[in-house]
Amino acid sequence: MLVASTALSLTVPIAAQASQKMNIDGMKSYVRSEKSRPRIDSKTFVNQVNEDLANLNDRIDSLEAHQNIIEAGGFSDTTTLDGKAVFTLAAADHNGTYANDANGSSSGEALMSQYMYVMNLNTSFTGDDNLYVRLKTGNASGWTQDEEEGGYLSSSNSGQGGDVLDIDKLWYTFPVGDKHSFWVGPKIENYYMHGTTPSIYSPTLKQFTLGGNASAYGASTNSGFGYAYKLDNGLAISTNFVSQQNANATRGLLTNEAPTSWATQIGYTQPQYSLSAIVNLKYNGWADSYFGTTNGIARAGNSTNVGLRAWWRPQETGTATPSISIGADFSEIDGAAAGQGSTDMYFVGLNWADMIQADDKIGVAFGQPQAREDDTVDPFSWEAYYQYQINDSTNLRGTVFGNSDRDGTAGNDNSGVVVETTFKF
Repeated sequence: MLVASTALSLTVPIAAQASQKMNIDGMKSYVRSEKSRPRIDSKTFVNQVNEDLANLNDRIDSLEAHQNIIEAGGFSDTTTLDGKAVFTLAAADHNGTYANDANGSSSGEALMSQYMYVMNLNTSFTGDDNLYVRLKTGNASGWTQDEEEGGYLSSSNSGQGGDVLDIDKLWYTFPVGDKHSFWVGPKIENYYMHGTTPSIYSPTLKQFTLGGNASAYGASTNSGFGYAYKLDNGLAISTNFVSQQNANATRGLLTNEAPTSWATQIGYTQPQYSLSAIVNLKYNGWADSYFGTTNGIARAGNSTNVGLRAWWRPQETGTATPSISIGADFSEIDGAAAGQGSTDMYFVGLNWADMIQADDKIGVAFGQPQAREDDTVDPFSWEAYYQYQINDSTNLRGTVFGNSDRDGTAGNDNSGVVVETTFKF
């Protein structure tokens, strides 16, 4: 480059002004200025590339360090998390004497604010099995957790309560072939192991779950095992048990000391409808029922409980035709006195979807709680709500409800208003 530059600087002036005297001092100054400029050769590029690679490697090492930190506190690739938080405002009007809640304080009528928070963890080890863990907490109390008065909310925390985050559900399920499914777990309820969904009504009050959460489908969280056989044509048969053991092992699983619920269901389901029947044999004083009166719940000995369920839904939403869920339970209590050995209940639930705007929901449910045949009153319960979908993850539901002679006593009536905001993630 220096030779070419010099040659050019010499040639042009000579060609243009051959008669003029050459400026030797200027040429020397030009050559000296060219020599002062940095030289560019192959080593220059190699050094730059090495410097860039060193910087890139430093950045990669930093990213890998951050990734290791994230993975150390994250889930495995086969674990998923979803959950929801529910904010509740509720008030009730009582006209009678009511049972105390679990904390020993009487059921009040004041406006209450409470919450429920739940996280669902699902982990698969083979691609077909699932380990399910539900973490739950909340601060519900008073009438919103009173089963026999009908005010128990589906959003009320049924775990330890008192703002304690605990493992509310824990079980493992796995298939054997295409048609057989098994469940086993230390914290499970019967209805998670049924082969057929008994109801599609979405309730506010827990008494209206499962097509009437009474003697046939009523259950509580304990150790259990279940099996279901499902055919491609919609037929399903399932059987399962849940047994109430205690910490000091004075009553073990499936013993004469342990209250046990053994439920066997057969059902047939198609996209628009379903029919099912269940027999739930309860032993050693198993007592539970969110949809039963004080007298209607079997509290001692053994009982045979039969439940019939059906639901139907229209092909299109947004019409005046609702989805319909119905249920009826019949129970026989062993060794009961005359007139006290038989109980029954009925339930009707209606849901309309997309009526005012997309994804909204209207619900109406009513029925008679589980009552004994010698009861002198006919208890009745109902609820009605509108659910507004704020966005894909948030909805607002306003509910009014009422119960008359709810615990089997004339004049013991109550009514209430519930407003709930649900955040799903």
